Amino acid sequence: MKNARAMGWIVLSTWLAACAVGVSPVPPAPTQLRPIRMPMGYIPNVQYAPFYVADQGGYFEEAGVRVEFDYALETDAVTRVGAGESLFALASGEQVLLARAQAIPAVYVMAWFQDFPVAVASPVGSGLRTPSDLRGKRIGIPGLFGASYIGYRALLDSAGLADEDVTLEVIGFEQVEALLTGQVDAVVVYANNEPIQLAARGMPVDLIRVSDYVELASNGLITNDATRTQDPDLVRRLVAAVVRGIEMTLQDPDSAYRTTLAYVPGLGDSAEDVQREVLEASLPYWQAARLGLSSPEAWTNMQSVLLSMGLLESPVSIDEAFTNEFVP
Repeated sequence: MKNARAMGWIVLSTWLAACAVGVSPVPPAPTQLRPIRMPMGYIPNVQYAPFYVADQGGYFEEAGVRVEFDYALETDAVTRVGAGESLFALASGEQVLLARAQAIPAVYVMAWFQDFPVAVASPVGSGLRTPSDLRGKRIGIPGLFGASYIGYRALLDSAGLADEDVTLEVIGFEQVEALLTGQVDAVVVYANNEPIQLAARGMPVDLIRVSDYVELASNGLITNDATRTQDPDLVRRLVAAVVRGIEMTLQDPDSAYRTTLAYVPGLGDSAEDVQREVLEASLPYWQAARLGLSSPEAWTNMQSVLLSMGLLESPVSIDEAFTNEFVP
């Protein structure tokens, strides 16, 4: 009886300790796997290593889901999630705010990138070191959409530059070639990707990083209002699986890279040193004291940028646009 009572106190104190620190236990997964088609927003890439690790490591299966990666455009992904055609997708914060302004019920449930990874790259020695240096320059950009465009406009705003102060050229996802051939003076890039490719081809670059000037809500996992409210256990299990994938990638990048080889066609045939460096450069963007947590200030700043650009006519409810309730 004495031992049973002691064991009871151990169980109770453990439960109380969990409650005290706000731990939300992940609900058990159903016995039958639920198929999830997840739009990724870009082509297969080593930067998706945490998701590939979660898949190959069985974390999605343990969460009761079978994930199929769908490499569709980011804006299309948000629309599909809002319409319920896809339950989850990867998207950047501005896409969620713009969607909600159009009554598309997308909601951001987990931060993948903790810092906004967009930057403007120019050849070393070109004198482009701050946003104000962009005045009068030709800037290449993939398109007038997505995180690249938002980040570019945030840099202009930080320097008080107007659209007409800079010549912007849409070049598709050809930033490396455009800069190497002198087509433009600088290009809008992801700081953990194209600069590494450029350096490998003999052109080291200077970077003007958006995150050095403003904190913005970056890439993360989204769902829709219906899934959030009607199936919160599914959201919690999937978020936990992705966070575990991030954690394991951070702990063992070499193993994560080897996992990625099975998901990215031709990755093993490309310059391995470059691709490994892209992965290494991505790790700091995912690190956090609490993986998956999203900053309210980043969302407030993002909305301010969208309002100043005229992409939002009026503010939307930030509390409805994102939540940290599912972050383990």
